[in-house]
Amino acid sequence: MNLNKELPEVVITPSRFKNPIGKYRLHRTNECIECGKCLEVCPYDVHFKIGRVRTKNHYRCVGPECPNPCYEACPVEALSLKRNPTFDTMGDFRWTPDLLVSTWYMAETGAVPPKGLEYRIGDSGGGFDRLRLILPPPHRTKLAMPDEEVHVGLELNRRNDSFPKIMIDVPFYGAGMSYGSVSIITMLSRVRAAAALGTFSCTGEGGYPDELKPYDDHVITQVATGLFGVSEETIQRVRIVEFKYAQGAKPGLGGHLLGDKVTPAVARMREAVVGYPLFSPFPFHSVYSVEDHKKHVDWIKAINPNALISVKVSTPTDVDMVAIGSYYAGAHIIHLDGSYGGTGAAPDIAKKNIAMPIEYAVPIVHKSLQKEGVRDKITLIASGGIRTPHDAAKIIALGADGVCTGTAELVALECIRCHNCESGRGCARGIATTDPALMRLIDLNWGTQRIINLFMAWRKELIRILKRLGMKSIGELVGRTDCLVHLDYMNK
Repeated sequence: MNLNKELPEVVITPSRFKNPIGKYRLHRTNECIECGKCLEVCPYDVHFKIGRVRTKNHYRCVGPECPNPCYEACPVEALSLKRNPTFDTMGDFRWTPDLLVSTWYMAETGAVPPKGLEYRIGDSGGGFDRLRLILPPPHRTKLAMPDEEVHVGLELNRRNDSFPKIMIDVPFYGAGMSYGSVSIITMLSRVRAAAALGTFSCTGEGGYPDELKPYDDHVITQVATGLFGVSEETIQRVRIVEFKYAQGAKPGLGGHLLGDKVTPAVARMREAVVGYPLFSPFPFHSVYSVEDHKKHVDWIKAINPNALISVKVSTPTDVDMVAIGSYYAGAHIIHLDGSYGGTGAAPDIAKKNIAMPIEYAVPIVHKSLQKEGVRDKITLIASGGIRTPHDAAKIIALGADGVCTGTAELVALECIRCHNCESGRGCARGIATTDPALMRLIDLNWGTQRIINLFMAWRKELIRILKRLGMKSIGELVGRTDCLVHLDYMNK
């Protein structure tokens, strides 16, 4: 049954910083005659008048794509437009400045940007950025169909066994981010948003903080190789337990939390020593076969007979056999984690050279499960670089049932991708930090609403995509590779 029948309200939630970063800057000279023409023509609330006419909300300006630019409408040419140089210093090829700022826009407004920002793809030159959805022209689609008639929920237990039927209201849930790798405010913002959206958020491998316990029904607790914070009590609290056998961003390397981030609270949760680095080995040294894997699954089922079992693996070349083995071991969810994911703490040499890209792995697993005759009995979740609702739609069209999100939620909290996540004081924006002073930079209610707004925008965009495709449910998109085109093969 659904965790939450009513979707949360979108509430406009502006940046917590005085001068939000946008793509453009408007300059007003002393020639301004206070005529108010700029207020009259601007549809984006960039200008305001309190006593005098001012330009304040620069970040909302869409620049040359504005249908009636204020700088052209000004009768005395007192306004001029320039690209913001700070904008171009942010991000990287996967998370471009456009994707960062468009994600902030969605987190503020609950809608995709109207113009001026590329919110669908990055500039990596590969992966999702080379795939395109084939969307029929609007006049040939069912755009008039009410949004309420399009179903984007996802059933997580398809085995028809004695375990609970769990339906989430959106086709995504939050990936594991451990206590220590991110702040407790970040964790709480994610899980509270998940509860409001009728989905889940994962604890990661850092234990189960007391602050999360009011949201037990929306928490996935993780059992990873380090077994940090794992106990029968925490396993019994939740509705989903996830084994983390490998992580797509650093397969074969295990986990690593530097000593700077092992504060007294983190050390207490992980039963470790303050200030000393912590390592999660690779692999589980008790699992070297499907039979060993089944013993793990049976162990959790014995402790909590009401919890679904998710198995998170990376994407080696034999990932199809791993997925089939997990099905026969008794898993309900196969979670494939590709090489594009991970925070700034994941080493580039691992992300770029070890695991298979997720857009290759998902179709292989999808077809292998079909050939085995068990595809309709397992839920296939993909993660590792899902940045946008268009990325989510693409990977579902390649064969996944739904997606797991991580970095996008941190960007909603105004991450700028500075890649200092591994350091205790490295996150200047208070997101991936254990420093008490930096953690206070984020207000919990603000953070919760920003993530809610982001995913309400995702939900709305996914519904728009499905309607363009003439589909009434997200399930109709699964495996529909005919809805995709790869730019490298368009003319071949």
